[in-house]
Amino acid sequence: MGDRTTPSVWSYKPWWCQPWSIMLTGVSLIAGSWLLFHRYWLTGIVALPISIWMGFFLIAWPKLMRDSGLLAELQQQQIKATLDTSDS
Repeated sequence: MGDRTTPSVWSYKPWWCQPWSIMLTGVSLIAGSWLLFHRYWLTGIVALPISIWMGFFLIAWPKLMRDSGLLAELQQQQIKATLDTSDS
């Protein structure tokens, strides 16, 4: 039987949009703000939108993609394309 599990959201994203790169970018920007300015209030201003951005792309977006059914559609399209090419 074929694998009927839902594919990972991240398998459709390029390397620069993987969880590790999102975390690395966000943490680097927040740490860079602190290292550059040494001001709590400024680092907080920088950290707030970056934390929201990371939270959206690491938690909310993958859940929305899974719940929408788009991943299952993409998987079906890939399976169909694989079967079509193997029939040729």
